[in-house]
Amino acid sequence: MKKFVSAVLGAMIAAMLVLAQDAVIHAGHVLAKPGEGYLTRQTILVEGGRIVSVTPGYSTPRSYPVINLRDAYVLPGLIDSHVHITSENGPNSRFRVFENSEVDTAFDGAAYALRTLRAGFTTVQDVGGNNSAVFGLRDAIARGAVPGPRIRASGRSVAVTGGHGDMNGWAPEVMARFTGTNICNGADDCRRAVRQQIKDGADLIKITATGGVLSNTAAGLEQQFSDAELAAIVEAAHSMGRKVTAHAHGKGGIESALRAGVDSIEHGTYLDTETIALFRERGAVLVPTVLAGVTVTGWTNEPWLPAASRAKAAEVGPLMLDMLRRAREGGVTIAFGTDTGVSRHGDNAGELALMVEAGFTAEEAIRSATVVAARHVQMDRDIGTIEAGKFADIIAVAADPLRDISRLGDVSFVMKGGEVYKSGR
Repeated sequence: MKKFVSAVLGAMIAAMLVLAQDAVIHAGHVLAKPGEGYLTRQTILVEGGRIVSVTPGYSTPRSYPVINLRDAYVLPGLIDSHVHITSENGPNSRFRVFENSEVDTAFDGAAYALRTLRAGFTTVQDVGGNNSAVFGLRDAIARGAVPGPRIRASGRSVAVTGGHGDMNGWAPEVMARFTGTNICNGADDCRRAVRQQIKDGADLIKITATGGVLSNTAAGLEQQFSDAELAAIVEAAHSMGRKVTAHAHGKGGIESALRAGVDSIEHGTYLDTETIALFRERGAVLVPTVLAGVTVTGWTNEPWLPAASRAKAAEVGPLMLDMLRRAREGGVTIAFGTDTGVSRHGDNAGELALMVEAGFTAEEAIRSATVVAARHVQMDRDIGTIEAGKFADIIAVAADPLRDISRLGDVSFVMKGGEVYKSGR
């Protein structure tokens, strides 16, 4: 742990040596509004952490340092709508709940946050994490004390007793000790859990509407909240200005959550034609997390994964790519999200390649991780495109990602809010 903390602090210090700056960027190819193609030979003026102008040709409108990206392909900072920034699955991850203090968890998150930022993701939405650790990390990044992407966080997932999101698979005394205020039963109790999460600092409410893969219980993948509980959750959240996103795999659970009025679905594995029609009717967003499906498919023979989880991983993982293909063809609004923390932090761009494999064009995939995701996380006034008035969240790669989407796995330049966190590999 001491070595890890030292590494985190060293990385933070190195990252913060380059402070926010007013700058002129000369950009060879700019995907300023993904979906509208490239602008070429552009000058981007950055002042006070925001973009002042994007103009044709190379000029020096102010006597600021010039950042030369003339040979690069420049994009808005990427947005991941589904991460777990304070954890990462692996052989020892189940035991960290007991070994780590909340301070340890926050330090882990700081390391993962910096890795994520340097991979080109300048904003993330964390859906399901330790309240104190993730809210503390979010706030530290926002005030500039710690380098990392902007974080919008739900804190703990609201879940039913024994469901996905509860403590499962340990001795009853242990589970009783670690059961949080996010666990609820009955409509009134679920209202209470939502209001408590908001009191604790939640930007949105995340619920586990169905069973899940990594919970150590053979409780299936279908609906776990009653319809009355779902309706109470949505009413309580919306009345206090919070959107609701629902972890949901099974068709019945997805559809019950949509009918209750949730704003988005995470995963969506067993959606079908009827479910797609309901998505469109309700104007709900799908966050597909195919990278997580691919990741857990590779764990089906790992002894450290509990048997119940291995069985569900073998069932769910191979279905998710085709799910995404059907959702796209059906016209569902899709916001980029990876469930990173299941996969490794910093590898988030792997989801883009999977989207292309599912039938997206490269530019459609990038648009889902910029324009669409910015709207989904309610920050589209500030992020998602490179245009005047928005935060100077700008990344660059050496080769054209519209020809080869995998190029976004090798980001060479990262600016967030006018501060350069990476320049060169």
